[in-house]
Amino acid sequence: MNEAKLIQLPKILDERGNLSFIEKGSGIDFDFKRVYWIYDVPGGEVRGGHAFREQEEIIVALSGSFDVVLHDGITECRFSLNRSFIGLSVPRMYWRSMQNFSTNAVAMVLASTIYEEDDYITDFENYLQLKNKNA
Repeated sequence: MNEAKLIQLPKILDERGNLSFIEKGSGIDFDFKRVYWIYDVPGGEVRGGHAFREQEEIIVALSGSFDVVLHDGITECRFSLNRSFIGLSVPRMYWRSMQNFSTNAVAMVLASTIYEEDDYITDFENYLQLKNKNA
């Protein structure tokens, strides 16, 4: 999986509390059009379970921790996110799920597109067929 990658976000250390930020040119390869966050996930629940035809994402654990499991059609890889200055860059056409949320975890997602229901691929077998067709 050489396209999905962890990115270090800027971090300003201060004895009063640290600050991180995201802005154009800070390691993000796309202009984000939407920001959303996932929180209050009950124990054992899994979020995601889909791929996007066009949308790219940066996922950041603002609080707590969780795992992001990515599949590129051949290989599966797990990323554990637990630092608010580390983002996971997820390209288009990667199957993704989020699991193992800690208590009070908050996942922030920066998306390259606005919400489009037609962009979602929600059936894994259909996803694999589309990946093989485009390979």
